[in-house]
Amino acid sequence: MVSALALGALAGGATAAGAAQPAGTHTARHTDRAPQHPIPFTAAKVTRDSDGRYTISWAATGLRGVTVYAGSTQGHIDTRHAVARGTSTDSVTVTGLGAADRMWFRLVPSRGEGLTLADRSLHLASAPNFRDAGGYRTADGSWVRMGVAYRSGDLSKLTAKDLAELRRLGIATVYDLRTDDEVAAGPDQVPAGAKDIRENVLGTAGTGAFNPTTPDAAFDMMVSSEVGMVDLPSATSSFHAVLTGVADRPGAVVYHCTAGKDRTGWASGALLTALGVPRRTVMSDYLASNDYNAASNAATPAALPPAQAAVYKPLLGVDPAYLNSGFDEVDERYGTFGAYLQRGLGLDSRTLKQLKDRMLVG
Repeated sequence: MVSALALGALAGGATAAGAAQPAGTHTARHTDRAPQHPIPFTAAKVTRDSDGRYTISWAATGLRGVTVYAGSTQGHIDTRHAVARGTSTDSVTVTGLGAADRMWFRLVPSRGEGLTLADRSLHLASAPNFRDAGGYRTADGSWVRMGVAYRSGDLSKLTAKDLAELRRLGIATVYDLRTDDEVAAGPDQVPAGAKDIRENVLGTAGTGAFNPTTPDAAFDMMVSSEVGMVDLPSATSSFHAVLTGVADRPGAVVYHCTAGKDRTGWASGALLTALGVPRRTVMSDYLASNDYNAASNAATPAALPPAQAAVYKPLLGVDPAYLNSGFDEVDERYGTFGAYLQRGLGLDSRTLKQLKDRMLVG
């Protein structure tokens, strides 16, 4: 038997597109860029290895070269001393940068505007699916700013060290998308001074019991639950609050559920789509939860009888069919995603402009 609480925990909310990205990486790819766009990069990513090495890779055309600078905060990058140089399309490894909550890199091209990136993952052992929602390229060649919006799973196990780091990163608002029962079982731990806002996406739909008895039934349940992200009044109200908060609340924002893959996944999908990120990139961000949650997703079935483990497997991960069912519901009910944002989520043109002004660079 899978309770609503278990469903909430398993249907957490979150990411990915195309090929899933390994945990600890941040990547973006889009080849159809507008000519002469201010930011010439068509792809870029930063990866922090377990031994403290950073790999920075990028792709662009028509550049003489790219210079890389580093800093311990986004606002204090040392542009006097380069840490690496490369060609227009290249990959470099940087070591010896010292300790920092999060290391930032500024990619400066020989022409056009530079791009500032960090590893998407915050590498929190207590919250493995805690990651930056930004760092993706839009269809028109802009980039989603990093360090403004974060997505995560359960925050009830954050350590004092984790909380101190999140405070230093400027986390000021946390949107908790879980049900009342989930919150009671594991209340949020939030950084000092941050506001914790409850937004129950599932509403009363999260109070019943769900009893899939076969893997196919569990899969179908997950597909149906994604449709609810579009249709449930509690969901539209919650996602309105999240996107409005990202647009106008001071400081950085975190939105999360339990696993950080379904409710959080649709929140990220709506945010990135509103910003003009291509669907395949949105899907890649969605599917990445399978990698970030890989350890727990493997441990849960291992502790169950094989037949029960097979039923649980579709509940633990994410699948393209899940997210696509939400997008299909948007198309059927609203015709376009823009209409969903305006009529479904109630975001007016001023809020959407605020969102883009805050979240996009280039």
